[in-house]
Amino acid sequence: MKVKKPVRKKILIVLTCVLVLVIAGVWILSEVECSRFFGRRYETDKATRQRVEYYDGLERTQYIFPSDKGQKLTGYLYKTSLDPKGIIIFAHGYGGGQSYYMNCADYFTKHGYYVFAFDATGSEESEGESTRGLPQGMIDLSYAISFVEESGNFPKLPIGLFGHSWGGYCVSAVLTLHPEVKAVVACSGYNDSLGIFISEGKNIAGPAVYLTLPFLRLHDYIRFGKYSTVTSEDGFNNTDARIMIVHSMDDTVVPAEIGYDIYYRNHKDDPRFTFVCYEDKGHRYFHEVTPYVTETEEAYQQWLKTLDYDYNNPANKERLEEDKIKYYHLNVDVKKYWENRVNTELLDKLLAFYDESFAE
Repeated sequence: MKVKKPVRKKILIVLTCVLVLVIAGVWILSEVECSRFFGRRYETDKATRQRVEYYDGLERTQYIFPSDKGQKLTGYLYKTSLDPKGIIIFAHGYGGGQSYYMNCADYFTKHGYYVFAFDATGSEESEGESTRGLPQGMIDLSYAISFVEESGNFPKLPIGLFGHSWGGYCVSAVLTLHPEVKAVVACSGYNDSLGIFISEGKNIAGPAVYLTLPFLRLHDYIRFGKYSTVTSEDGFNNTDARIMIVHSMDDTVVPAEIGYDIYYRNHKDDPRFTFVCYEDKGHRYFHEVTPYVTETEEAYQQWLKTLDYDYNNPANKERLEEDKIKYYHLNVDVKKYWENRVNTELLDKLLAFYDESFAE
């Protein structure tokens, strides 16, 4: 039995409406997810934030420089009295700021390097109502490199990059804009700015997450243009810089499959590349977990149970932050806490890598 034309037309209209609604729904979902991740500012925990006075002989000078939309970024030059062999520019991870890596900056300055570390847009001391998106970190890093090279505030020295997580992606992808960089250390980085979305989304929605990919890509393209599709691999292939890739196979924040595995497969035989692979160090392996750190964090968890309000309720966020600052001030030696978090074994490897790279 043939379906009459008016009936076929109605079916077509219904199917078209359903398709439009599905597309609109996925687009809205994509926008909600982007707003949830990128629609606010971030900073490191105030109660445990590192301070320059924790480190003997460490000096720092503040610099303010513009990024792509005119927003002012805050950076610090860390140094000691030693003559520098080069300048290492730090790119921090998502959800914090440059101060989280101050003990690493201290290590490199005490071994003959200047370190320039800055806060990305919408992070810690820099301007911006929000972080805007993952490509913004690469753009901010590009402006930081240009500032170091062109402002006249820094000596003309070879430049190295160090990045962790989001920063691991940024120091790799930015090589498409700055192939002159001598050496790059990318810790826990990923290849594509949308890779982390896919990884997180698969845990929630399974393969259906791939339906949102075109919309997320469009969202980024509207906001960042050509920078939205730049990958770490693009950066590696645009430079002669030496590259060190560091990752742990049990990293659940940035799984090896969206970063390390790709790089190792493509570059394991390239003498420019050095791979450091751990099995059980998690996501923040450059910060060691010692008995004092464990004791401090366990005591804090016990203290949380004594509070007479729901500290998990977002409405109590500011109250918890104020109480936590008081708790740490009275009960924790924060200087000792960070002194016990330096993974010297790894930093020694990074130092040897920079020394060899800058000597060439």
